[in-house]
Amino acid sequence: MSTTAQSFLVGLIGDGVTPSLTPAMHEREADAQHLRYLYRPIDLSVLGRDASDVGRLLRAGAELGFNAFNITHPCKQLVLEHLDEISPNARDIGAVNTVVIRDGKFFGYNTDASGFASGFAAGLPDAVQDTVLQLGAGGAGSAVAYALLNTGTTTLYLVDPDAERAGTRAAELQQHFSGSRVIPAAPAQVPELLPQVDGVLNATPIGMFNHPGSPLDLAGLEPRHWVSDCIYRPVDTELIIAARRLGCRVLDGGHMAVGQAVDAFEIFTEIKPDAARMRAHLLDMLEKGL
Repeated sequence: MSTTAQSFLVGLIGDGVTPSLTPAMHEREADAQHLRYLYRPIDLSVLGRDASDVGRLLRAGAELGFNAFNITHPCKQLVLEHLDEISPNARDIGAVNTVVIRDGKFFGYNTDASGFASGFAAGLPDAVQDTVLQLGAGGAGSAVAYALLNTGTTTLYLVDPDAERAGTRAAELQQHFSGSRVIPAAPAQVPELLPQVDGVLNATPIGMFNHPGSPLDLAGLEPRHWVSDCIYRPVDTELIIAARRLGCRVLDGGHMAVGQAVDAFEIFTEIKPDAARMRAHLLDMLEKGL
């Protein structure tokens, strides 16, 4: 049977994913590609399930005929032990956000890193990224840190309120990128680090619609900095708005959201989607308040 004659049943496993626009982004692109494609959120909080149940949910999904899943917070690292094969970059990152089911086996990938890299290249072309300050070292933070180091960053300050997590992740990344420096840092060090960096990346939840605010003291930003956010809802976070007003080049989280969705869609269907069309779909939904 040809790919276009198949139907696709896809799920999104995570906490608080019911409002996610990722399912609609995939379904709209599938419509444009003339595919039969249904994408359902599987919300841990709605189901009353713990993040540690991700393996059980994967197996139940396979039994029910799901083709694939996206995995999001807080399951990107917990899912690793339940997979039969993991792509090399996902293993290096230590997090999986994309799982495909083939012949009853689970194959894990990470499209957060590739999605961020493609979004960065498109949205901040020619931006200097030698030295970067990154806020957040969780699942998404691990992926974007990997992407930065893989595309030329030589000094990465990895800031997290959990000092042990920042230190562990920095050490893991250092093993894969021996030619760069990955330095764990505490939030209190941010003001002294800002003058030393080319750009700032937010990979924390601070700024989301349910976690309003800014992840750092905006007084330390300068127009020479570029500022990127992993959050896309809202697409204009307090950080992005303030940085834009200051004259900084900015990269909103919609670029990463689209980039990871583009790569996941292709993994799921083996059909290359239209990235520009998917971003237009996302921005249209955000404008309509969906």
